[in-house]
Formats: sequence, structure tokens, C-alpha cells
Amino acid sequence: MEQIIIAMGWAGLYGPMALGAIGSTIGCAIAGQAACGALLDTESGHGRYIGISAMPSSQTIYGIVVMFSLNRTVTVETAPGLFAVGLLTGLALLFSAVRQGESCASAIQVAKAKPEAFGLSLAPAAIVEGFAVFAFIFALVISTGIPAGTP
Repeated sequence: MEQIIIAMGWAGLYGPMALGAIGSTIGCAIAGQAACGALLDTESGHGRYIGISAMPSSQTIYGIVVMFSLNRTVTVETAPGLFAVGLLTGLALLFSAVRQGESCASAIQVAKAKPEAFGLSLAPAAIVEGFAVFAFIFALVISTGIPAGTP
């Protein structure tokens, strides 16, 4: 049983980075597909379509920083905290990256049809990014309460 608890701690330690990266991959792919379609339909503005499609990648960066903030010796005492914070933060990052990718795809479609609405069309994607930042900050603050652990 102790080995299972330790394994859950390790999963929590690496979860934010892995789940954030999975979400970023999906989100960037969704937005990237919309960007590729927009490239075929427009004569200009290609750089901004590609730039928008990279927005969901920030959740991977947040996950890496959270992983480093959780980095400590994994023991039976630290494992539950690492698992809970890491898993829940990772899931929040995953879902926000996917939904941000969908928001970015919509922004690309708007900008393609009405270029003057480009900036405003990014507002929903920025709002979704805000929720990833909330999860990120929560994890950084709460991780200080998890004991350092002794091997």
C-alpha cells in the first residue's frame, strides 16, 4: 500500500507538466487547424493566425513551474498533498488549454472574416488564460504548505 501512495505522489509531482502539455498540444492543434484554413482563404495576416494558434502553449509553461514548486522528496506524508495539488492543477491546465484552443480557433475565424475585429476576438481566449493563471497561482501558494519530506 505504501508503494501505491508513493506512486501517487510521483504522479502528482509530474502531473501538472504532463497534463498541461497534453492540453497545450490539443489546444494548439485545434487553433492550428483553424489557422491553416485561414491561410488558404486570406492574402494577408498569416503571422497573426499562427501566433494565435500558439496561445494554448502557455499552460505547459505553467505546469513546468508548478512541477518545480512541488519538487520535494516523495514520502507517505508528502504524497497525498503532491497528488492532490498536482493532479487538480494539471487537470485545470489541460481543460483551459483545450478550451483556449477552441477560443483561438473562433478568433481566427472572426479575424478572417472581419480583420478589424481581430483584437476584440481574442478577449475570450484571454479570459480562459486567466483561469489557467488562477490555477497556477493557487498551486504555487498551496505548495508551500506541503512538507519538504525526509527520505
